[in-house]
Amino acid sequence: MGEHDLVIRGGTVVDGTGAPGRTADVAIDGDRITEVGRVDGQGRREVAADGLLVTPGFVDIHTHYDGQAAWDSHLTPSAQHGVTTVVMTNCGVGFAPVFPHHRDRLIELMEGVEDIPGTALHEGLSWDWQSLPEYLDSLDGRPHDVDLAAQVPHGALRLHVMGERGADHTERPTDDEIAEMGRLAAEGVAAGALGFTTSRTRNHRSSRGELTPSLTADADELVGIAAALGRLGAGVLQVVSDFTDVEAETGLLRAMAAGSGRPLSVSLAASSKGGRTYRRVLDAIEAMNADGLRVRAQVAARGIGILLGLQATMNAFSRCPSYKAVSGLAHTERLAALRAPARRAAILAEWPTHQLPYEGGFDRLFALGDPPNYEPAPDDSVGAEARRRNVPVEDLAYDLLLADDGRALLYSPIINYPGGNLDVAHELLSHPFAVPGLSDGGAHVGTICDASFPTTLLTLWCRDRNRGERLSVEHVVRAQCRETARAVGLADRGVLAPGYRADVNVIDFDNLRLHAPRLVFDLPAGGKRLLQDVDGYRHTIVAGQETYADGVPTGALPGRLVRGAQAGPAEARND
Repeated sequence: MGEHDLVIRGGTVVDGTGAPGRTADVAIDGDRITEVGRVDGQGRREVAADGLLVTPGFVDIHTHYDGQAAWDSHLTPSAQHGVTTVVMTNCGVGFAPVFPHHRDRLIELMEGVEDIPGTALHEGLSWDWQSLPEYLDSLDGRPHDVDLAAQVPHGALRLHVMGERGADHTERPTDDEIAEMGRLAAEGVAAGALGFTTSRTRNHRSSRGELTPSLTADADELVGIAAALGRLGAGVLQVVSDFTDVEAETGLLRAMAAGSGRPLSVSLAASSKGGRTYRRVLDAIEAMNADGLRVRAQVAARGIGILLGLQATMNAFSRCPSYKAVSGLAHTERLAALRAPARRAAILAEWPTHQLPYEGGFDRLFALGDPPNYEPAPDDSVGAEARRRNVPVEDLAYDLLLADDGRALLYSPIINYPGGNLDVAHELLSHPFAVPGLSDGGAHVGTICDASFPTTLLTLWCRDRNRGERLSVEHVVRAQCRETARAVGLADRGVLAPGYRADVNVIDFDNLRLHAPRLVFDLPAGGKRLLQDVDGYRHTIVAGQETYADGVPTGALPGRLVRGAQAGPAEARND
């Protein structure tokens, strides 16, 4: 019998492979798991896990912590939700490579696309880099509470190589410029970036309203950059698209995957208007995999929506002139001004001609609640409640805006919510060529708080859902751990077995509970962001060190920059 650094005793181990949960011990030495089963040796520290769920740490492959990671060692809110590895620089936005005169442009792009305050980025970024390898070195110099990995952003590449022409959608790069973008992408991956990312959606605009630079990149450019990674024999590809022409876009994905031989993932959700575009994309992905290509859809754990409130970036009355007149006041003063009968009357009179243009209006707007309800029924909407009360819907919405001293939040699921339920999300999460993603941790800090997706997978899908089919704990853990890790080349984590990274969660599954998101003002320059507290994560362990105990940071910062693909234990490489 030997001695181990840590032994987790008697928990229900769901190991990430999809195998049924079993009662077992987990022994850890250094940053590796050394035994799973009956561990006879003692631990220098022992954790009693009887009645608790023991899983690998969650791997979130779609985040935007590129700015926050540069100034903050705690990558919350993701780290609060059992996430032990984050992959950032998705959607073609990031901060390297960069010439000094393009820094403001990259900030404007990140601010507009990902709703991260420009003031926070201006104050928080050190800019002690120009090349992508230098940016990775800068990240490597700061310890974190999770492991993090970066990618090569297409928007930055275009500006770096093409200058201002890179943001002009009437321009096309020359053959030499495509070759240079490919060279820089390969240089970044060789230095440790996990892959290359691009955006092809009109929803992505800079804070000045300019469309993202990569929107109209053609096949020659995208396949050319992808092929450079193919020649290197490393890196993954990540794409987001509007799929306005499904055949053309899926053809482009096929060309990128085939021309490079590299794994590719694409963001996929269903329009809340209905329609089967997502199904046509899945059919194309199935065909690509049947032809030997490695293509996955990244899908969301619930509806993708926005949070509206007095402290949030938007609310139902944000566009009304009488609201704008007091919007710059401190919270207490603004709340008092909005409670004044004359201002209320003025705002309500202006609202019909100054409505927010979000899909569905008040019939797709819901009081979020605490714990939050992420699958509200149509009868739960603000519009339906106003009809029941026989009051003008805008009057009820105004009252809800001021509820909880102006801290209440309303939820509008604008994507992935056709039919007023999550049946399509279930279909996507169950698909063999889909992996959980799209949490956007670190981004949309005043409108979205989806970094809690891993917790939603366990609570809503495995335990609480009463409006449709559920998912098994084994399926969810495999998807959010092993499958996400392997999708980006990190085969050393996501499984509880000897030789794997000692990234572990010990979870009180029965009492796992999300709280409503809340606004805090702790970004550089006093910028705001949404956090979401959770009960039930008893212990989160990164590289063998406990980082969170009952939701409270321990002070340990074992997380490091992950440079490039990571091989798994020899005995598991052919799983």
